Amino acid sequence: MYLEHFGLREFPFSITPDTAFAFRSRAQQRALSALLVAFQLGEGFVKVVGEVGTGKTLLCRRLLARLKGRAVTAYLPNPSLTPRGLMAALASELRLDVPARASEYELRSRIERALIGHSIRGVPVVVCLDEAQTMPAASLEQLRLLSNMETEKAKLMQLVLFGQPELENRLAESAVRQLRQRITVSIRLKPMRDTEIDAYLRHRLGVAGSVRTDLFEPAAVRALTAASAGVPRLVNIIANKSLMVAYGRGLPRVGIDETWCAARDTEDHRQGRLFQLPSWAGRGLLTTQGAFNQGLRP
Repeated sequence: MYLEHFGLREFPFSITPDTAFAFRSRAQQRALSALLVAFQLGEGFVKVVGEVGTGKTLLCRRLLARLKGRAVTAYLPNPSLTPRGLMAALASELRLDVPARASEYELRSRIERALIGHSIRGVPVVVCLDEAQTMPAASLEQLRLLSNMETEKAKLMQLVLFGQPELENRLAESAVRQLRQRITVSIRLKPMRDTEIDAYLRHRLGVAGSVRTDLFEPAAVRALTAASAGVPRLVNIIANKSLMVAYGRGLPRVGIDETWCAARDTEDHRQGRLFQLPSWAGRGLLTTQGAFNQGLRP
């Protein structure tokens, strides 16, 4: 598409959480530092909450990368499982040889023996659960029971829950109050600051191979900042569409018109949840696809 036009090796604004493109925003660095401190202190339960698109999964992957060689880690990307399914997934992540028809009691026993073995060897175990707000109440209770596994001095494993704000509503329910009381560290992942957006764009363009990292004009950066509200996923979506429009029009850089066109074509703008564009923004512009196609006409 536009890779050759802008001198890129790969697409710079994919919404896939790729640690190679990780940008050290203030919010991300603070959250990662807090997680590493919690790991060093051996805290049992840690909660990370952030709005959709603020980079929770990327933060989780960065944490797992930092713990490599220092701990046994398990990553459960979809914990909306039954209690037995949750334990089976955890056993698989811990590379335990468990019969397919093992009972809940056997699964729990195998996991506990494995955790005790790691503890004896002085190797901590960290379990990260993404999208934790989707967990059924019974599975949340199973987590609490698993967290009971401990020696006289330390927990046998540390649990990190990553979730959307709905996770806090789930934890506020009376049925899971015992689990809520065990959360010793709570982290809120915030959007990027306005002053970070330009550096974020340049960083990702550089990683993608662009020699010229100022592909977005200053006015376009300001428009993108306003349109995205600093949410990384929205920044990526709008930036990618902006590059498409600029390419379709044969432009060497993205201007404010291309960015507003992309913003107006973005779902969260149409639903009005995150921002409202100025009344003059993008007047007369087509949708992103329309502008792209118009630019390609002979």
